[in-house]
Amino acid sequence: MKAIVWTENTLHLLDQRLLPHQEIWVQIQDHEASADAIRQMIVRGAPAIAIVGAYGLLLAHKAGVDRQKASSVLLSSRPTAVNLQWALEKLAKIPDKDLEAAVLNIHHEDLQINLNLADHGAPLLKGGVLTICNTGALATSGHGTALGMIRTAHANGQEIHVYALETRPYLQGARLTAFECQKEGIPCTLITDGMAGALLASGRVQSAVAGCDRVALNGDTANKIGTYGLAVLCKHHNVPLYIAMPTTTLDRNCPNGAHIPIEERPPTEVRSVQGHPIAPDDIHVWNPSFDVTPANLIASWVTEHGVWTLPFPPPHSPQ
Repeated sequence: MKAIVWTENTLHLLDQRLLPHQEIWVQIQDHEASADAIRQMIVRGAPAIAIVGAYGLLLAHKAGVDRQKASSVLLSSRPTAVNLQWALEKLAKIPDKDLEAAVLNIHHEDLQINLNLADHGAPLLKGGVLTICNTGALATSGHGTALGMIRTAHANGQEIHVYALETRPYLQGARLTAFECQKEGIPCTLITDGMAGALLASGRVQSAVAGCDRVALNGDTANKIGTYGLAVLCKHHNVPLYIAMPTTTLDRNCPNGAHIPIEERPPTEVRSVQGHPIAPDDIHVWNPSFDVTPANLIASWVTEHGVWTLPFPPPHSPQ
């Protein structure tokens, strides 16, 4: 399954707002449309956002738009995921003649990162596996991080059963993770977010795994809203929580979670479900898209280089 396709001078994105009931592709032909696609969550997931941002910069260059100005537009689309910043900073050092090759490499390299990460993380999973949001092929170049670990474990013949939190308010777990698991034939049960505690108390869950949008140097981890609460529940029930972390998501310039910017999204996402109003029109809403899980609630971070614990190894060191 792929959600990002590049053909000639056009970027094609699977509109994830419409899944699982409609599979509609959107054509993106300039950097502003790329930024809008990220902002409006046509595409989501930290690795996928970085890839689309990279293609947005390439489209700007092909149209003769100043690369630095285009980069600023793209960077402002969503502030929490550090992968987008990483991709744009990497491309800023690339000469014009090599830009397209560098962008394609970011796309292709992400898939290999996913596969390596999943190989390292799959052996950690057994029995019931609880997960939040969507961290699969739809959130990346095509395999997934946390859900990629699950996908690889299933392919390896490990007996696992996924419990997917619906993940309000955007329902990525219900709409996307459940969809991917069904497509792959992975046993999956969907639960509402408020059921996680009861599920953990029942003894059905042996491990939990989540993705991340930015990890501070001390291990504090920003991920989809609800991950912090899930981590507290896992700690109470002695269930290990693993974070699938491509090393591009580690922000070595960020000392701890207090320095991670948290995106707040429109109140309409909470007042309604799939466009249907469920609350008073004028009720005040707080809608942070992410929360920060303290490092002491996390068992380990699974990277493309292996399973890490604190302190993280320095950059470019033998893994």
